[in-house]
Amino acid sequence: MSARADIGEVQTVMGAVPPHSLGFVLPHEHILCDVTPPELTAKRLVEVEITPEIAHDVRYYWVRHFGNHILMDRATCATEVARFVRAGGGTIVELTIRGMAPDPLGLKRVSQETGVHIVAGTGYYIEAFAGDLIGNRTVDVLAADMICDAQSGFGATGVRAGIIGEIGVSDPWTEREQRVMRAAVLAQHETGLAINVHPGRDPSSPFAVARFIRAAGGDLTRLIFSHMDRTLFQADALANLMDEGCVAEWDFFGIESSYYPFADIDLPNDGQRLQLIKALVDRGYGDRVLISQDICTKSRLVRYGGHGYAHLPLAVVPMMQRKGFSEHAIAQITRLTPQRLLTRVAQTSAP
Repeated sequence: MSARADIGEVQTVMGAVPPHSLGFVLPHEHILCDVTPPELTAKRLVEVEITPEIAHDVRYYWVRHFGNHILMDRATCATEVARFVRAGGGTIVELTIRGMAPDPLGLKRVSQETGVHIVAGTGYYIEAFAGDLIGNRTVDVLAADMICDAQSGFGATGVRAGIIGEIGVSDPWTEREQRVMRAAVLAQHETGLAINVHPGRDPSSPFAVARFIRAAGGDLTRLIFSHMDRTLFQADALANLMDEGCVAEWDFFGIESSYYPFADIDLPNDGQRLQLIKALVDRGYGDRVLISQDICTKSRLVRYGGHGYAHLPLAVVPMMQRKGFSEHAIAQITRLTPQRLLTRVAQTSAP
């Protein structure tokens, strides 16, 4: 069994490490997962073979093709992650939680084979994926699951979680999901870990969640809102969220198409993401920004013609430099803020 992180350390799947050892961090990714949309799972389709002839169609219409969302081959995943390590990457935060088919032992193997630090998440995804797992379980029981994952490990694996999330929120926010969020706050108090939230797509969702977590006694300075790329698009609204103490995360980097299958919005490209982030950095919010790629489909892996996990250090950082980000700002976003959020802090009294 790997060592459990003490206060001031970071819990990885291989054990405790000091924060300064994390290096360049991808704070929101999936390495081994199955996030197939439930409507495709129900049809019992045959997995698509991604060939050059259909690669664009699979990449563009990324939720239409059964099998695209299944990343289960440990060897392939290790090869993909190794590209990130060769590009100077140090740590991947892997947020595959209940409802997404997590594989803690697989993550440990990938870490062993590549040398990358992997921080595993714990919790429950949105009800459409994890509803049966949540069921009628109480807040205390749900919290106990997360606490056990962090303190003892996932089942008998000995692999411990180092972050809570990505905790799922739908539109509208369901009663089951709200129970999970209350449980996540209890788990945060007991473990000293940060919380990552997958908010609803409605622009009001992050604000409603922040109010909910504050009322439940959670620490908003250790609260990350994922997927800003498809949720909030104006600097003033984002500043209002960050003024609560929250961290905003843009994690669709590498998706250059405006097409978004789940809502009537146009996704930004990488340049537009950075333009908005730069405006926020210039307003003094650089320490409340994270960037990542949220890879969860085969079509985004290099093997199938995608950008892969190394896209941020190889392509996005040079773009940041061209757009006038200071080296300190880049280090803050890709190293220092992730270090702060992944470092275990002292437990607090229950809310």
